[in-house]
Amino acid sequence: MTSAAVEGSKIFRQCNALGDVRLLEPNDDGAKWDTFVRSDPNGSFYHLSGWQRLFGDVLGHPVFYLYVERAGQVEGVLPLARVKSWLFGDALISLPHLVYGGPVAATDEALQALIAYSVDLAKNLGVGHLELRSRKKIPGDWLSKDNYVTFRKAIYRDPDKNLMAIPRKQRAMIRKGIKVGLKAEIDQDTRRLYEAMLVCKRNLGTPFFGSGWLRAIKEEFGDQAEITTVTHDGQTVCSVMSFRYGNEILPYYGGGGELARDLKGNDFMYWTVMERACHDGVEVFDYGRSMQGSGAYRFKKHWGFEPEHLHYQCRLVNTESLPNLNPDNPRYRLLINTWKRLPLSVAGMIGPPIARRLG
Repeated sequence: MTSAAVEGSKIFRQCNALGDVRLLEPNDDGAKWDTFVRSDPNGSFYHLSGWQRLFGDVLGHPVFYLYVERAGQVEGVLPLARVKSWLFGDALISLPHLVYGGPVAATDEALQALIAYSVDLAKNLGVGHLELRSRKKIPGDWLSKDNYVTFRKAIYRDPDKNLMAIPRKQRAMIRKGIKVGLKAEIDQDTRRLYEAMLVCKRNLGTPFFGSGWLRAIKEEFGDQAEITTVTHDGQTVCSVMSFRYGNEILPYYGGGGELARDLKGNDFMYWTVMERACHDGVEVFDYGRSMQGSGAYRFKKHWGFEPEHLHYQCRLVNTESLPNLNPDNPRYRLLINTWKRLPLSVAGMIGPPIARRLG
């Protein structure tokens, strides 16, 4: 058990005044947890117990995977991880580095117990704020972050129908990629994905995790983490890791460099992911989170997807205001512009310890 896991267990025992709430220990079998998550309509891939090991063992975050169990049956779960940074603050988040989180509960009693305990836990930890990232609004007195949306859409079983549902201009981008001879391959390792992500994130001015993070996700989730890499004349153009969950596919870690822009590689790549998924009977394509007004937001809108507001709700604990992590914040603009000019080798070396603290 890592030091972060030991810290989490110790603090949980110190402040557990609510007998219905339990802690999923890192060495526990997460089967009951995952069975509940998959059975509840509000559960998501990001609620699965495997992320507990990734956050704790790989990133070193203290984790608190809370659940309510009565008569041997799980009635609710709330995964939490603490992310602490001198630059970005100290927060207890469900969930950091991911799109969705927050409590998933089958009963109002379980929901209220999980929320009450998370607030109590945040106070005992002394964090700046508690943040629950949900698709569904949580009852109670919460501050809201209103700048994030997600893009989800039902897809057809027929690839031709899916292609025709994409607006004409963006459909033309896909056809250009096909015309220049782009090819898509399924990777079993993360090497090309990491190289593409490092270039993409550096160009955006954002630190990225080390290669071990992507490798650990692939090892944890196996075929549920599907990697599609696009090539041209044997050269990597772009790559994406998509998560398969129930009847959904969720492209998540994706990127490429100048070649991807020149050859319309990103449009071709996401189309290939959608086409493969619909052949496999997948019914929902989840394009994931974007900040309103961002380039990613506009890209997804151009694909004909409509934004769905995300309920990122916060409770102030040991601070008077939420940190402003918007890239337009002048405090970060210089850092972003500086990062864009870093050599890839430098960005790859100093980026991981920063990325894990971004939350």
